[in-house]
Amino acid sequence: MNQLIKKIYQYFSHLLRVRLSKVQYMMVVSVIVGFVSGLAAVLLKTVVHYIQHWIEVIPVSKFSYLLFPAIGLLLTVFIVKHFFGDWLEKGIPMVLKAIAGRSSFIPLKHTYAHIVTSSLTVGFGGSVGLEAPIVATGSAIGSNIARLNEVNYRERTLLIACGAAAGIAAVFNAPIAGVIFAIEVLLTDTVVVSYFIPLITATVTGVLCSKIILNESILFNFTLKQSFNYHNTPFYILLGMLAGFISLYYARVYKKTEGYIHRRKMNNYARAVMSGLILLVLYFLLPPLFGEGYEHVKLIANDQLENVSDNTTILSYLQKEWGIILFTGFIVLMKPVAAGITIGGGGNGGNFAPSLFAGSYLGFFFSKICNATGWVHLPEGNFSLVGMAGVLSGVMYCPLTGVFLIAEITNGYELFIPLMIVSSIAFFIVKQYERYSMDTKQLAEQGQIFTHQKEKNILTTISLSEMLQDNYDTIMIDKKLSDLVELVKRSEKNIYAVVDRSGKFTGIVELNDIKQKLFEPQFYHSISVKSMMKKPPAVLYEDENMLTAMEKFDISHSWYLPVLTGEKSFVGFISKTKVFNKYREILAEQGDLY
Repeated sequence: MNQLIKKIYQYFSHLLRVRLSKVQYMMVVSVIVGFVSGLAAVLLKTVVHYIQHWIEVIPVSKFSYLLFPAIGLLLTVFIVKHFFGDWLEKGIPMVLKAIAGRSSFIPLKHTYAHIVTSSLTVGFGGSVGLEAPIVATGSAIGSNIARLNEVNYRERTLLIACGAAAGIAAVFNAPIAGVIFAIEVLLTDTVVVSYFIPLITATVTGVLCSKIILNESILFNFTLKQSFNYHNTPFYILLGMLAGFISLYYARVYKKTEGYIHRRKMNNYARAVMSGLILLVLYFLLPPLFGEGYEHVKLIANDQLENVSDNTTILSYLQKEWGIILFTGFIVLMKPVAAGITIGGGGNGGNFAPSLFAGSYLGFFFSKICNATGWVHLPEGNFSLVGMAGVLSGVMYCPLTGVFLIAEITNGYELFIPLMIVSSIAFFIVKQYERYSMDTKQLAEQGQIFTHQKEKNILTTISLSEMLQDNYDTIMIDKKLSDLVELVKRSEKNIYAVVDRSGKFTGIVELNDIKQKLFEPQFYHSISVKSMMKKPPAVLYEDENMLTAMEKFDISHSWYLPVLTGEKSFVGFISKTKVFNKYREILAEQGDLY
């Protein structure tokens, strides 16, 4: 049945390809990607909404909901173990690795795996967001539809971005933010003008899906109560600085917490239970940390924090205003801890929503402190919204996405100036301390994903095995010049590898070094290969990447380098000329769709 559907789809796809121009064809395919990704996003949000509604109406106890995060983690671990081989690559790093190292091919299971696992994690109260799973799902949908349409690597990558952009747009009802997110986060390597058309088409399709199907209350949106006052600009600058340092705090605390939980030597189920119990305590002390937290963000933005339950009754002993300030301050500090525990315990989710949540509480905390002094009166709702953009920019390294996302969910551009101020300052501060975002730092430093350095990105797409020339002859170290002469007679090469009796690489012989000796027959049987060989200026190992190879070429000033196995056996040579030719070929392919 599946094969029949595939054949029918490919038949109609071929008809379209023949009758339409390349751009028209990509627009049609982008609509398909946007539609399916939009439906996936709607499905995920709807499932989570109904799970949370079900938890709320369980008539057992006021605190019964605190047990559900552990149940969600256990279910997620069970499903990953029994249905996905006990391992599931998650979130945006998975997509970036596929673009850089897997020719933009994402396995089919990612089109549904993240919907199932993240809906359980977040729906049952895990303190993470659905945006990263939606990006992973949308990207997988784009990749697999691209595979059905048999497009090339560049077009597959574009359709991956279309799927991710449509998912983000559908969740937030923010098509521009979806396009900007795809460009800032996924298409770091190459963006040309013609890419915008399919991206816009996909995001508009995704937004229409959510508008038609989803209940408006499920979507994340606000109505501004106060307009921007330019007299508050100095305070927005201060908020931007604070958001930058809180972003750094968030990233480092999250990574340490997640790593600590993940490295515990225990059964996966035991780790999930332990994480769930820790979350139980955190949620009891700080109820807004439960789940995505968007409902509590709405309370903050509308200055209705008094509606939050005070389980510990501690706030009742504090002066109301300063009690709220302390409460929100602790929430900002503990959100990355809760997110790290959720992911470390085996959950599936991302840091997009938690960073928005932390930013909202940070903006409220900052404006509330300023107002408590009595010197100024800042609009707390506006500051909480702008704070969201600041921390999102600093945690996810997407300042433009932060600006346009908040502008779109507030249904206008009234806060555009403070959004730009806070996002840019926060991003600038974070970049001074960390070159890459917390999710991509390790992968970027290892050369596994694309960055904004185009030269390195191109080298990342070239494998060392692809450039390897293994048709080079070897000669034993104890042979004589006469044996080398015979080898030269039947070979077209001008460099030879020397090996010992066990087959280990020992050095190289270059014709330029021994040219004169070749014309002195009286020395053929007296001069050994050992006396003519030399150590290469550098060696490569077959498990190294082309970034390392080019660094060694630059340092050694050599045009040929030998490649060895881990046991020092000779495999072949890499030619710098061949690498340069491949580099130029890839560069020539990165043209405009037009």
